[in-house]
Amino acid sequence: MSLEYLLTSMIVILLPGTGVLYTLAFGLSKGWRASILAAFGCTLGILPAIVASIAGLAALLHTSALAFQIVKYLGVAYLFYMAWCVLRDDGALQVSEGDAPASEARIVVNGFLLNILNPKLSLFFLAFLPQFVPATTANPTVYMLGLAATFMLLTFIVFVGYGGFATATRRYVISRPRVMLWFRRGFAGAFGALGLRLALSER
Repeated sequence: MSLEYLLTSMIVILLPGTGVLYTLAFGLSKGWRASILAAFGCTLGILPAIVASIAGLAALLHTSALAFQIVKYLGVAYLFYMAWCVLRDDGALQVSEGDAPASEARIVVNGFLLNILNPKLSLFFLAFLPQFVPATTANPTVYMLGLAATFMLLTFIVFVGYGGFATATRRYVISRPRVMLWFRRGFAGAFGALGLRLALSER
């Protein structure tokens, strides 16, 4: 595995996207444990895209306009749903010292769905992984699985870091309701903007 692959993966992972926003949201609103669960769910959501890419199923999304559009608009709808959940008064970012813990399974499942409903993720891996497989590799599939596992591990580590940063600022945010209100609006706007960008995007 090359240093170039590791550096490229880190750059891709560090770029803020839906998974980063989701992990930050739970780090701020529910604390360290919830942010780890959010990071785990988002990381787990990469797995179907990797499997689809390696198996060649992502080629279907690339060649079939209907299949791509169906998956894309499911993802758009879910991003808008997440924006609404964050913004509403009893949503994910409504927080106080006495908040009841969020459902652990729900945190993981929502993080998983955020990534699995993004058709661009499968296309990304379809184009990304083969570039780092040496021409002399005896078993390219096994090698790509190793690359994918490394990408998932790096994703989890980085997302946990984001969650830890959010958790560290949580007490400051809790003690300032107006700051939390603007955080909620910011996260909701970011989810909505990502949904709009996905809706307007081509391949």
